[in-house]
Amino acid sequence: MAATLLTCAASVAFAGGSAPASADPIEQCTATTGAIVAVDFGPFGGALEKGCDTTPTTGYELLQTAGFTLQGTVHDGPAFICRIGKGTGTQYPTPDREDCVLTPQATAYWSYWTASPGQRKWSYSQQGAMARSPKPGDVEAWVYGGTDIAGTKGKPSFTPDDVRGFTTPDPTVPTAPPKVPAGAVDVRATTRWVTGALTDGERVVDEGSTTPNHFLTTEAVFALAAADRKSPVAKKIADFLATPAQTDAYAYPAGKDGIPDATAAARLALVAEATGKDPRAFGGHDLLGDLVKYACPRDIGDGETVEGCFTKGDFRTTGQAEAQAMAVIALVNAGVTPPAGSVARLTFLQCEDGGFTSVLIRPGAEGCESEAGSTGLIALALERAGGHEAVLQKARNHLKRSQLATGAWPAVHYETTGNPIATGWAAQALRALGDEAFADAGVSWLSKRQLPSGGFGFAEDDTESRVYPTATAAIAGAGTDLATLTAKPAEPPTPTTPPTPTTPPPGQGPDVKKGVTYLTAPSRLVQGRFYESRPGSGFADYGLTIDGAYALAATGEDNAALRNIVDFMDKGGKDGTGRGIHEWTLVGTKYANGGSLGKAAVLAQSVGRDPRSFGGQDLIAALAKATCQAKTTTRQECAAKGNYAYATSVFKQSLGVMAQLRAGEKAAAAEPAAYLKSLQDPSGAWVSLIGEPSGPEVDSTAMAAMTVDLLPDASSQAAVDKALAWLAAQQKEDGGFPGASGNSVNSAALAVQGLSLDAATYGAQIAKARAFLAGQQNADGGFNVAKGGQTGSDLRASTQAVGGATGISFGLLTRDLTGTTPQPLPSTSGGSSGGNGSPVIVTPGENGGGAGSSASGPLASTGAQVGALAAAAAALTLGGWALTRAAKRRRATPGSGA
Repeated sequence: MAATLLTCAASVAFAGGSAPASADPIEQCTATTGAIVAVDFGPFGGALEKGCDTTPTTGYELLQTAGFTLQGTVHDGPAFICRIGKGTGTQYPTPDREDCVLTPQATAYWSYWTASPGQRKWSYSQQGAMARSPKPGDVEAWVYGGTDIAGTKGKPSFTPDDVRGFTTPDPTVPTAPPKVPAGAVDVRATTRWVTGALTDGERVVDEGSTTPNHFLTTEAVFALAAADRKSPVAKKIADFLATPAQTDAYAYPAGKDGIPDATAAARLALVAEATGKDPRAFGGHDLLGDLVKYACPRDIGDGETVEGCFTKGDFRTTGQAEAQAMAVIALVNAGVTPPAGSVARLTFLQCEDGGFTSVLIRPGAEGCESEAGSTGLIALALERAGGHEAVLQKARNHLKRSQLATGAWPAVHYETTGNPIATGWAAQALRALGDEAFADAGVSWLSKRQLPSGGFGFAEDDTESRVYPTATAAIAGAGTDLATLTAKPAEPPTPTTPPTPTTPPPGQGPDVKKGVTYLTAPSRLVQGRFYESRPGSGFADYGLTIDGAYALAATGEDNAALRNIVDFMDKGGKDGTGRGIHEWTLVGTKYANGGSLGKAAVLAQSVGRDPRSFGGQDLIAALAKATCQAKTTTRQECAAKGNYAYATSVFKQSLGVMAQLRAGEKAAAAEPAAYLKSLQDPSGAWVSLIGEPSGPEVDSTAMAAMTVDLLPDASSQAAVDKALAWLAAQQKEDGGFPGASGNSVNSAALAVQGLSLDAATYGAQIAKARAFLAGQQNADGGFNVAKGGQTGSDLRASTQAVGGATGISFGLLTRDLTGTTPQPLPSTSGGSSGGNGSPVIVTPGENGGGAGSSASGPLASTGAQVGALAAAAAALTLGGWALTRAAKRRRATPGSGA
């Protein structure tokens, strides 16, 4: 088998290759006709290539008709676009860089972006290219690199207007950051130094003085809050600044009822927002109201400008762009719309090269000199305010162009040495705008300039720590930015304890029976398997099919359809391309990974089949063989000892551990389980990816908690308790949970599963989440991908919602299929096959191979499953299968699997 698979891996046809097509003339695609697609080959030394399709049916077809050639992966099929080429040219990435057997890493893949007519900003597509139907006037983009779970980073470096107007991006803008050694700022050390620099633990004073330096005292708050939003020291400083005497002395030097110093008012408002105080009642003043009230010019009735103002929109007495930007951020963060002129005023400070000056010059004044620090801060303000994409793109390009080879930014554009303050602001802005790699290079440079004391100096070679550069470096080093740091954090729901039954009471959750009817409709479940949304492809989606089987096992609403799926896989059935379940698990080859092996094994275990002989393969032995003995450097094969080979996400690792534990292999699972537990964040959450940076995530936390809950020891149970508390705190007011697609159905379903581990504590949250799922169910029984997104039932989201809504333990899920028979299916010879007959093996081009518009399963960014790159589920998205808590006091004994 191994030799066969490796041969197939080299075959373009097997991996979903496509032949070059003749593109429609690009001038035929207009604002009302056809769609344009752009592919950025910049990371490979190429150009931005574009093409047109006057009558596209899918994003996948648009690429092909536009003259691009495509290749999928052996594991995921053609829907996961692994390589793209133009015409008969080379496809990228080349085989020496990516073999296109498994799902590519989250940091190195083709991501998928879209913009509708009139939109000036790219949106990360939450549908795959085979599922999305471009509308007239749409533009689409494919960018090689990586993004996060929500697609907020790694955006195209060009705008939708660049594609519409056929303007090539500035060739001087680098597509990759400087190559500098990786490094991280020691944020804890900055906290220690800043705390030590305080007088009485509440203020910064100048040397030889006892008078507070209010400016630096506000900076101390920002530095401390960057490390810990709940910092008691930051709150103590804020309390000091909020005393009327200090607020008046700093922000109201003209008297309590006089015009405030806008710089001070903006800074104090940000201090309030960073520490949970009210900027409308700070030190006896409404700081935000005064900022708006005294924006220039005041309404004095005669049209004249007010003394102290350069032009309309200035916040009076600021004089500097920094304060103008901070005032805008403070207002927007508090939900106050800044005066339009005040936001526009910032755009007037942009120089011809795209950077911003630090001085509030008059519009059109000569001598505009760009400064990286001002550019970074103003970009943060404009990004927060919204609606200035073209200005931001120019600023973004300027920052990327002006970054030095060391990774640093100079204070002004003509200098050749790095500056910690400029680098801190520039790194903050580029991270917020999606250019994480450039930001990381800047932070790496900062890490080399951190002094032994923990602080930073004003210049590259300074040896004395100072508060101001330390604050900007600390914020950048913490991976955040001033606008995010001072935004209001989400408030966790109030915990309550009324118990909630494991299964949703009538009227208190989605209609599970109706959902099963949607899943098992003949147009979707075709001869025992689901397909990607490419009609007639013949390429079964085995990961999606197992998700559907889990849903059927959890509900018990259609055991015949469930047996039909399991029999097809267990008896060696093949799809129209000749692939069976083990061409998906890749068992027996060097590419086998714990996630796909575990997912198939848990299916077998859930329906009473033997995972040691499922489809003729011993999946449990394969998991043991796939357990890494040490870290490797080969394509993230092994991130550490105990990781499963190629299990690059917490979801994958969890599935493997779960399968081994369910098989009674406690000793074999010990190292993988210990490694999984080691990935838990101090907050209680699990991150999504293994072996590369990623943030805490609802889906992965729920799945890991279900797995760890199978371990009875006290430390494991404590880890689960901590995870559930974190999960509950992520719930939105409407009952939903954040996920890859926004307010996500998938994440809500997984959260129900996780919180059901302790239903007595989280009954209210579970009920609220079930109500959210009910609100996302459509008339046909299927579910939307997310609230507020594109409406219409999605097959993958529906498998997850149907099973997850039941709250049944996935770790203990069982469904007795005794007495059932599979549905009769057409055989290849024209008869029928059912019961214990031979499995159906279909031929290429089999009828009904696609799920049509009802199956939008691929991950938005590439056409693969949602978790494949966001790692919510890799190519192994689970669906929703709650684990009943194995802990002694919370475990509910399941019946026959219901």
